[in-house]
Amino acid sequence: MRRALDVPQRERTRTAILAQTVKSGIIKSNLIPMFAGLTLALYTYDLSLVEKLPEMVLALMGSVFIMGAAGAFNNLYDRDIDSVMERTKNRPTVTGEIKPAAVLWLGISASILGLASLYLATPLAALLGFLGLFFYAVPYTMWSKRKTVYNTEIGSIAGAMPPLIGWAAIYPDLTHPAIIGLFVHAVIWQMPHFYAIAIRKHEEYRAANIPMLPVVKGIQRTCMQTNLYLTALIVASCLFWSLSLGLMLVALLSSVSWLLLSIVGYRKMDSEKWAKFMFLFSLFHMTVLFSTVIIYSLIGILL
Repeated sequence: MRRALDVPQRERTRTAILAQTVKSGIIKSNLIPMFAGLTLALYTYDLSLVEKLPEMVLALMGSVFIMGAAGAFNNLYDRDIDSVMERTKNRPTVTGEIKPAAVLWLGISASILGLASLYLATPLAALLGFLGLFFYAVPYTMWSKRKTVYNTEIGSIAGAMPPLIGWAAIYPDLTHPAIIGLFVHAVIWQMPHFYAIAIRKHEEYRAANIPMLPVVKGIQRTCMQTNLYLTALIVASCLFWSLSLGLMLVALLSSVSWLLLSIVGYRKMDSEKWAKFMFLFSLFHMTVLFSTVIIYSLIGILL
């Protein structure tokens, strides 16, 4: 494992160290689907922003703390494999800029604050927050990531919790097709997204002995499995029909475009270039879909 002396000489601030330890970038990106679930619940049940402002603030605080706790626990446990991979070898938990005991207490404190905040919104939001944290820390980080090629599928459950938490913080009922649609999209989206990352970084994953799909089964199998998930994403778009034809069309068109890019791109590009385009389009897909949900919901609430 690398020591603090091995890192570049420039010193990082405490704020930067903390941000990397809790994975602030992942927190920011996951707040978009959380707000999509939250605003969609407001619109679906005709609730005002002012009326539910306390729950909105609590959902934001709780989500930030829970996601930060998950990132801290993940960084703490993965120090050995992070030290091998180029993109993670300078994390503070690897370089020694933050002590393991400090990361542990950071994760515990953030977990308590996050669950308490979500509980004050609704008990269901707290339960979902706990399940998301548990699935990320235990079945994914501590077991499947190192043991099975299906680690991405197992980790996707935790990654899809933010829209459920946002919805449940406003209205504690998860039976509406709209929130089911958001959850299913958030689950399926992660496989093509992380498969693309795994292809681009497959040598690093191989060196760290992490059984990602491209490492174990090869690029062609990964492409085939990607297309199966993208087809499932197209079918899942129909879940938005009960709420809005417009939302369904946005989800449908963006998913069909992603599948076409995958099929055509794989034939015309090398695997590295194909994976890069697939990764970039995955970010575009998520941003467009969840931003559309947020904008659509807010317009419906305010008009």
